[in-house]
Amino acid sequence: MNDPHLTEPIAELVWRARYGGGPGGDASVQASWARVAQALSAPEARDRDAWRGRFEQVMTGFRFLPGGRILAGAGHQGATLFNCFASGTLPDALDGIFSALGETVVTLQAGGGVGCDFSTVRPAGARAERTGNTAAGPLAFMRVWDQAASALSQPGGRGAAMLAALRCDHPDIEAFIDAKRAGTLSHFNLSVLVTDAFMRAVDEDEPWPLVFPVSGHAPVAGLPVCERVWPGTEQPQACAVWATVPARALWLRLLQAAFDSGEPGVIFIDHVQRANNLCGHEQIAVCNPCGEVPLPPHGACNLGSLNLTQFVREPFSRHPKLDLAALDEAATIATRMLDNVYEASAWPLKAQSTVAHATRRLGLGITGLADALAMLGVRYGDDHALDLADAIMRTVSHAAYRASIALADERGAFPAYDAASYLGSDFIQTLPPELIDSIWRHGIRNSHLTALAPAGGISVLANNVSGGVEPIFALRQQRTVRRADGSHHTVEAADYAWTLFRRLHGQDAPLPPALVEARDIDPLRQLQMVSRLQAHVDQGISKTLNLAPGASFAQFESLYMDAWRLGLKGSTVYRPEAAIGDAPLRMAEAGCGG
Repeated sequence: MNDPHLTEPIAELVWRARYGGGPGGDASVQASWARVAQALSAPEARDRDAWRGRFEQVMTGFRFLPGGRILAGAGHQGATLFNCFASGTLPDALDGIFSALGETVVTLQAGGGVGCDFSTVRPAGARAERTGNTAAGPLAFMRVWDQAASALSQPGGRGAAMLAALRCDHPDIEAFIDAKRAGTLSHFNLSVLVTDAFMRAVDEDEPWPLVFPVSGHAPVAGLPVCERVWPGTEQPQACAVWATVPARALWLRLLQAAFDSGEPGVIFIDHVQRANNLCGHEQIAVCNPCGEVPLPPHGACNLGSLNLTQFVREPFSRHPKLDLAALDEAATIATRMLDNVYEASAWPLKAQSTVAHATRRLGLGITGLADALAMLGVRYGDDHALDLADAIMRTVSHAAYRASIALADERGAFPAYDAASYLGSDFIQTLPPELIDSIWRHGIRNSHLTALAPAGGISVLANNVSGGVEPIFALRQQRTVRRADGSHHTVEAADYAWTLFRRLHGQDAPLPPALVEARDIDPLRQLQMVSRLQAHVDQGISKTLNLAPGASFAQFESLYMDAWRLGLKGSTVYRPEAAIGDAPLRMAEAGCGG
């Protein structure tokens, strides 16, 4: 292998296929870092060369990993550097729906993933007043989106990444829940938008109405009417009750589908809305395809991950240390880099640029958490691991907020900033008093600062560190990578921490107890890890509940309810028996966070 930074064969394959190593591209990974640093320092009005040097230095050794779109596109004219977007609110009209499809296609073609809430589309069988026809329903349009994504997926390119969401009280929710079991919608991740009212109905075994707004068309004769705040509206809307089902039966149907096929996931939309720093300014429409960034219509996510393995000193020794001071410094520089992405990026749609610039959201996160814990001699999920994760994410969050306040003092607050509303939001109130006081005095450059992405591709690039905040999936495994020419190559991939341990202690040394795989970790402890991290994350966390081989439905069925009771914003599940193809690589292919 020619590049000294790439010590794993799979890392070189991923770099060449995705991040600048193709024909006519960067000569080395260091050249990729230099290109990104040059592009992201261009918006600097003063000390541009100094900032270019700092940006390149923080990426060197894979300490900071900008999102995949940034790594691949920075410095290339016309490239979007934003990983994912939310679609605009879908109108309940055929011309508007296909206009939204056109926007989605343009966004996917530019390399961005798209999250779309289909709840505003009237249910299958509803009468279309203008034509007298019956409506096809949201799943029919999801299939159209899916076919469009298939047409865009070209050999060697990143797969089109989309998320489709539907409210838990939409009349077509049962068909949506069962969609992946039918083998359809292969380009979508599916998530149900779950409300607190539904979860209480499940808990109390109550009936649950399936409803749709009557606004804009005549209600079906004989159907009762209730009120709901529907996507795209701020005030309660009159809704016709199409059917009533037992809430617990609907919930069990969702759980069984997730257990059988891994989907749908759940987004606890009321938790998301309450925790939004801009809850008084915007309504969250949906999440990006991997779930870590809740977004308003036409919103965008701007991602990057700090590689925790590079902040462990004396790994696998008797006295390893975590360098939180160095992590703080790197988070500060990374925040400035990500803010500069707004000026360095092209945009697929003008509406996306307008919405994103109004709030200047960032999604600074971490990757390599499980590997770093193993290097420190701490078992993922243990109490000490939870405490360390808390300290790590607190350090990153507070550093990012301090940096954004300093940027506001230098460049101005984000345009939609309103001090009274912002400072009164739930997450901001959890910050230290000195940070709250600084925001009051100086404003803040970015409405949101932290999100934990799966960081799949960029983690493989960093010599196969454990992705995002996931446990180590496997110490060694066979992985298949799609080359730039569209061909596939299978290679053995060794986990970064395992490789480092073997290098330090030899091939015959017994593995330390902390070096464990996802299958060995209690899913409830995984949820508790997310809960501790979420306390310092102002957006979301992409984390899959990893079940052990042979896990029963009875062992799984309480976990989504546990997630809701812990106050989490959503959850998904991975069960080996339900996996299709190379499941660990699917995150890296999805186009989110890496």
